[in-house]
Amino acid sequence: MEEKKYVLAVPNFSEGADKEIIEAVVAEVKKVAGVTLVSYEPEADFNRTVVTIIGEPQPIKEALIKMGSKTVELVDMRKQKGTHPRIGAQDSLPIFPLKNISVEECVALAEEIGKEYFEATKVPVFFAADNARTEQRRALAYIRKGQYEGLKELLLNIKDDPERSEEYNNRKPDLSVDGLLSEKSGATIVSAEAEGLTAYNVFLATEDLSIAKKIARGVREPSGGFSTTRAVGIKFPEHTGVVVSVNMFDCINTPIYRVFEFVKSEATRYGVAVTGSEIVGPVKLDYLVNSLEFYLGLEGFNDFQILETHLMK
Repeated sequence: MEEKKYVLAVPNFSEGADKEIIEAVVAEVKKVAGVTLVSYEPEADFNRTVVTIIGEPQPIKEALIKMGSKTVELVDMRKQKGTHPRIGAQDSLPIFPLKNISVEECVALAEEIGKEYFEATKVPVFFAADNARTEQRRALAYIRKGQYEGLKELLLNIKDDPERSEEYNNRKPDLSVDGLLSEKSGATIVSAEAEGLTAYNVFLATEDLSIAKKIARGVREPSGGFSTTRAVGIKFPEHTGVVVSVNMFDCINTPIYRVFEFVKSEATRYGVAVTGSEIVGPVKLDYLVNSLEFYLGLEGFNDFQILETHLMK
């Protein structure tokens, strides 16, 4: 009997404060059979909600298109403000292989999602990561440069300027009605890739934000750190101390424990203790097992020694 294939999707939409809108959007996911809603996490300051769902490929596609359609109905980017970079109401629809499915199959599925979502909503689509049309556009940060307001204005200004045609072709949506962003809904980024984002925070016993920022510079790739991470030093108003907040894009080759130990080592230099850490949202079992193996010095350990993995089979 052929084993079922499972996909992970982590869509982000640009509303994190209005509970009625958030519940209405998430309700669209709950309607689809064959999909499990793992979590949804509104962030009022970011004005953004991250949703985590798993399921078989076609139900995942249905859920993402239904969800995106409801988001663009309810969220108006002309009014939306928040601290998280974004270019659209349904800002992103990223998928990842979870079980018995290849990256290549997920790339093909993402193509279907992007095209059918555009047909349903007429909201422009950018393809990113392994679906990107150019190397630059693999990165969400490149696509989001200028955010909704800046990118909308840029495309309007350069679309018909022959001297800026190359810039326009680099920045325009892959799918659109008119080569511009939607006034109300902006655009949506659709993508597939092997590993998803794991958000990881390390808490420091100091209120000196400059220390967290210095450590973050050592963690992130552009300033000499780990090639699969991005990091910032920030302050969470509700939490004592400051935080090194890390986005980890490959927790197999750059394990969580390695980042944690690096931050501890750097904090010691400044005479600051690490008080704890936090994984934000769901995480793959393998990402926790490799840290368990490291800290306990386990030899020959495998997932099947964890009883609960047999339930998942």
